[in-house]
Amino acid sequence: MSTLTLNQGLAIRHIAAPAKEICFNLMLISLGSIIFIIGLNSILIPKGFMSGGLIGVAMVVHYLNPTLDVGPIYFLLNLPLILLGWLTISRKFMLYSIYGIVFFSFAAVYQAPVVPLKDPILSALLAGVICGVGGGIILRSIGSAGGLDILSIYFHRKFGFRIGTVNFFFNAFILLVGALLFDLERALYSVIFYYASARMMEAVLTGFNRRKSILIISKNATAIADKIMKKANRGVTFLKGEGAYTGKEKNVIFTVASLTELPKIKRLVYGIDSDAFLVVNETLEVIGKRHGKLKAY
Repeated sequence: MSTLTLNQGLAIRHIAAPAKEICFNLMLISLGSIIFIIGLNSILIPKGFMSGGLIGVAMVVHYLNPTLDVGPIYFLLNLPLILLGWLTISRKFMLYSIYGIVFFSFAAVYQAPVVPLKDPILSALLAGVICGVGGGIILRSIGSAGGLDILSIYFHRKFGFRIGTVNFFFNAFILLVGALLFDLERALYSVIFYYASARMMEAVLTGFNRRKSILIISKNATAIADKIMKKANRGVTFLKGEGAYTGKEKNVIFTVASLTELPKIKRLVYGIDSDAFLVVNETLEVIGKRHGKLKAY
């Protein structure tokens, strides 16, 4: 009886784990879409700016024919990409993305209050911050809200093109079309929006997992490594090095720490060896034990 109860408990936990993951990812996609749409409907469209990807295409169509809403246009543009992604990308990723496309398309119909900003530069920056946060939250899930993400992944797998390169050329094309159809000034303000949005999205994606990688060269490498592990509670790896002048082999300490842990590690190092050579590098992202996990699409 106790064995049966134990097995039932394990089965319930096994089912609950994927359910929790599904709810979390759907929440990220929904929240990110709502935030992006607030920036879209409260600033971008009222100011006549352009966004990137298929949203940008939908906005251009909307500007040419204001009776057509961005949401339905965006949904129709994504239909062929849904089929493409279903055949070439993982089903798990596409199921989340289909939800994101449908949710985003319907939510985009909602008209957010227009932000009363007269300065177009400030408007572009604020829109970039809002949309960048929304887009970053969506990308922290293991799905997407459709659009250029699906096409970029396909081109990357099929032809080896970098995802950033595909995005850049597609967005540059949208800006060029916007400059030709409307005016150059509007396109240039949209460049400001692009930049602010990209920077904010990067901050959301990597800001929670940004670390400092540290290299330490010292004659007391073993003592320093021991202190870092015990006092700073950080893992340490010895890299084998050789002095170019002396020709002697030595251990080079490699470790990763957060920004707040860095001063403590410096004190530990120079408390043991005042002549130690220490190099601190900025890392974009760290994946591994105690630092972060790789998303499985």
